[in-house]
Amino acid sequence: MTSADWIKERPVAHRGYHDMNKQVWENTLSAFSRAVDAGFAIECDIQLSSDSVPMVFHDHDLQRLCGLKGEVRERTAGELGMLSIGGTADRIPTLRQMLTLVKGRVPLVIELKGISAEEDDGLAEAVLDVLEGYEGKVALMSFDHWLLKDLKSLECPYPVGLTAEGADPEQFFVHDEAMQLGLDFVSYCAPHLPNSFVTALRERGIPVITWTVRDEIMREHTYKYADQMTFEGFDPRETLVETA
Repeated sequence: MTSADWIKERPVAHRGYHDMNKQVWENTLSAFSRAVDAGFAIECDIQLSSDSVPMVFHDHDLQRLCGLKGEVRERTAGELGMLSIGGTADRIPTLRQMLTLVKGRVPLVIELKGISAEEDDGLAEAVLDVLEGYEGKVALMSFDHWLLKDLKSLECPYPVGLTAEGADPEQFFVHDEAMQLGLDFVSYCAPHLPNSFVTALRERGIPVITWTVRDEIMREHTYKYADQMTFEGFDPRETLVETA
């Protein structure tokens, strides 16, 4: 296992430090720059372009963020890079562009967004290729077990984690199967805590972060039952000062 203890050190800005897509939109260079300035770790999402370039984008389709019909994976990196996000000056960035901006100044928690084992062939390898030589703290995670298997089979040099949710023992069984891959941390749905799966992980010293915290109540809930939060919609620095 690779130590992921550093993931506990600072709040993680969900899709960058955006303002709930009012002026600064999620997963944009503007949101990442804002997170760097604030000193927050950054969570972001990766989709693959039709020409196998890792793009920073959450959804499988373009409608919500770009107002266009069609799938992300139907377009080349060049085509995606010209699309405005939310009508702003920000365009869909590549992972490489994001790395160039951040330059190791804050940690990165990168989520691979899968579709199916067949359609995701090459995604993990493409991400690792772009990350090669990057100087900074990086962790990779996914809901999709086949992508976690790919990362481990490629001997990923970074911490690899499971993104998960659920409060049902049957779901815990599936999560436990993923952990058998030798995963290093877990990112868990905050409202589904506490539960026996996460409690057992923490007893074994495996770091647990939560998603997605949007208020003080869930922030306190996170720090009671997990190690760190992935947040959006507020400034944790102000909240921490107010409750001191």
